[in-house]
Amino acid sequence: MKEEHLKWFSPTLGGETEMLVFGHAGVPVIIFPTSMGSYHQNKDFLLIDAVAWFVENGLVKIYCPDSVDKHSFYNDTIHPSERIRNHVIYDRFILDEVVSRASEETGHHKVTVAGCSFGGYHAINFAFRHPSRVSNAFSMGGAFDITNHLDGYYDENVYYNNPVDYLGNLNDDNLWKMGIILGVGEQDFCLPQNNRLADIMRQKGMPFWLDIRPNAVHDWPVWREMLPTYFGRMNLQF
Repeated sequence: MKEEHLKWFSPTLGGETEMLVFGHAGVPVIIFPTSMGSYHQNKDFLLIDAVAWFVENGLVKIYCPDSVDKHSFYNDTIHPSERIRNHVIYDRFILDEVVSRASEETGHHKVTVAGCSFGGYHAINFAFRHPSRVSNAFSMGGAFDITNHLDGYYDENVYYNNPVDYLGNLNDDNLWKMGIILGVGEQDFCLPQNNRLADIMRQKGMPFWLDIRPNAVHDWPVWREMLPTYFGRMNLQF
């Protein structure tokens, strides 16, 4: 499996960032790390190995960017308004620098986004904020209400990055064309948040799959089983 390590100065972030890229061709897939995880986390925890067949056969090309969680949601030393602003900057970085690169390299306008735990939040939030650029969104053990990271603070930026708040008011046609999977274990503490988001999508008539794994918990072995299944259901033509 081809692997490339990239390091560059990001004009959006205003500093250096790093990313691992796996594969040589195929649908571009952006996989976010978990809470405060690094760009190599999904490799270290063998998630990339779990989908190696898709990569080696040129069906997907995977991009693993770094996170800025330690500067946004998990930075208790700054005001919540700054935390959410830092996340908004990260969202723009993913769109302008990661998605644009992936599209240019693969020739696909739309990308698939995925992530485990807090990476699942990043994947779903990015997909709903930019539905014209996302074909599939896979969350594994994700949670979708970020207000608990903001000490009661709420503004427009919080609203537009909190899927359980803004999704009900979205009407972009691309949302109904997207392949959305919410994967969660029956014993995962994030199950209520997945049920909550599923209810919103159900009320809107959006197509999705709520994949609740019997007796499964919030951990990497579960997510390594989920992702190959989701790749197998992915529309590979975007």
